[in-house]
Amino acid sequence: MTAPAGAWDYAGFAARLTAFGLISDPWFEGQPRFHPRPVVITSAVQASLYRAAEEMAAAYNELCLRCAADPALVEEFLGLTPVQQALWFSSAPHWHGIARADVFLTEQGPVLCELNCDTPSGEAEAVLLNRTVAPAFPDLCDPNCELGNRFCAMIAAVAARVGRLDPAAAAGAPLSVGLIYPTEMPEDLSMVLLYREWFEERGWRVTLGSPFNLRRLGARQAGLFDTPCDVFVRHYKTDWWSERRPVWSDEPKVPDPDPLSEELAVILGSALDGRCAVVNPFGAVVPQNKRAMALLWERMDLFSPRSRAAIERYLPETVRLERLSPARLRAERESWVLKSDYGCEGDEVVIGAETAPDVWEASLVAAVPGRWVAQRHFHALRGPDGAAANHGVYLVAGEASGLYTRLSVAGTDRHALSAPVLVRPEARP
Repeated sequence: MTAPAGAWDYAGFAARLTAFGLISDPWFEGQPRFHPRPVVITSAVQASLYRAAEEMAAAYNELCLRCAADPALVEEFLGLTPVQQALWFSSAPHWHGIARADVFLTEQGPVLCELNCDTPSGEAEAVLLNRTVAPAFPDLCDPNCELGNRFCAMIAAVAARVGRLDPAAAAGAPLSVGLIYPTEMPEDLSMVLLYREWFEERGWRVTLGSPFNLRRLGARQAGLFDTPCDVFVRHYKTDWWSERRPVWSDEPKVPDPDPLSEELAVILGSALDGRCAVVNPFGAVVPQNKRAMALLWERMDLFSPRSRAAIERYLPETVRLERLSPARLRAERESWVLKSDYGCEGDEVVIGAETAPDVWEASLVAAVPGRWVAQRHFHALRGPDGAAANHGVYLVAGEASGLYTRLSVAGTDRHALSAPVLVRPEARP
């Protein structure tokens, strides 16, 4: 349930939220970005969300194992480009560090619409929104209070496997972490700053930069600017490192379509030599591809009984768009959602039930073959205001570790309201 929100208290709430110094703008296009009252769920609901996310993450892990064993699945079924395939095989079958499973509650139980496992975002909003409101609700629990500890423990575990060039010089030296992100885009800067805060609290050395700031420091070491890095936390999408191609036939070509070959040579060369680690691994290029959801459904015979049960229970039927006839998609418009292979945060998503027939028809015509899936539309539970809650379950090393909840009447996009989410413990019998 959601506590009622009033416009009268948003300014005070926003002031408390921005006082942490990480989120600077509580508005988007002149409207509030956040819901100032918490969404309250029971511990039983939290457990059901976590179970769905963890079971589907296990199914995705099995998918990655199958793709590592059968390269044809990567090239032919998923349709990865040559550079995307190189990214996959540079770390296959490893793909995971942190992910966010987007889960909705329905009358039939939790439903996962996708797993964001490449560059999942929203951590700052999730942590700071809860931190802002939790003191006013002492009887409720904050599901995000340990997210930072678990994330950093995962980074430390990954770093422990990195071989430093000069062990004597490295003895006692702080861990050096490079945060790679699109520095020209401010959207996720609050998350980058939160990560930096977490890392520096542990005494780690942190350097921020973009892929274009990568440097080869010596024959076998990679760094940002002039700073060698033991671990690179990658918040730069895999499809931006590779060839960039339009997903609509009527849109202009991408201005910078070439892969970042020189930058990849620096970071992958060091990683393959065991001198640095990358989180998330570049292997996330496979499970992040939404055609992986079609692989889970269309080739269910490849998976274990446990994974098949999770797929059927939690993942709406998903097929490659080219497998369905245009006539069927026209007739069943309200039953399907179109998603491009690497679209994110509501971009390149066409919800048939919310789309006029002429726009739906134009979308079917313009969708580039081999780049799209069609997913069964489902009906999420909605509150009195008509909004559905998209519960983003953070997974760290496969374990559910927090929640990022967004409220939206239509599809979850940049206009959705990020909301605090607190858990009401249930009395034991």
